[in-house]
Amino acid sequence: MERVITGLLVLVGIIHLLPVSGVLGPESLAALYGVSLDEPNLEILMRHRAVLFGLLGLFLIYAAFRPAMQLLAIGAGFVSVVSFILIAWSVGGFNEAIRRVVLADVVAAVALVVAVAVYVVCRDGRRLVR
Repeated sequence: MERVITGLLVLVGIIHLLPVSGVLGPESLAALYGVSLDEPNLEILMRHRAVLFGLLGLFLIYAAFRPAMQLLAIGAGFVSVVSFILIAWSVGGFNEAIRRVVLADVVAAVALVVAVAVYVVCRDGRRLVR
């Protein structure tokens, strides 16, 4: 069961690493999100966002192999994906590229819910054995 958590955290980590290519510039960001970044301030914000996603993705993958960090990683990942889903839903009118991001985040959210459920079952099972 612990391998299930590891696999799910690696999956969510990879999903978070996908936007890292956006750090390379506006062309990469346009390919990822289907938007034009003609304004330098927006480019700066989006490229920094790519760096932050990279950090979160690496943390999720690191935590996949460090049980003591797994709940923190699950929580951080869940806040990340659910906040994006809620923002996209509340704003609406997003393009096809953003729709793909929303779908990836839905997959990540489901994976994190399953991971926390397995974590709780494993923890309770160990407690029962003692």
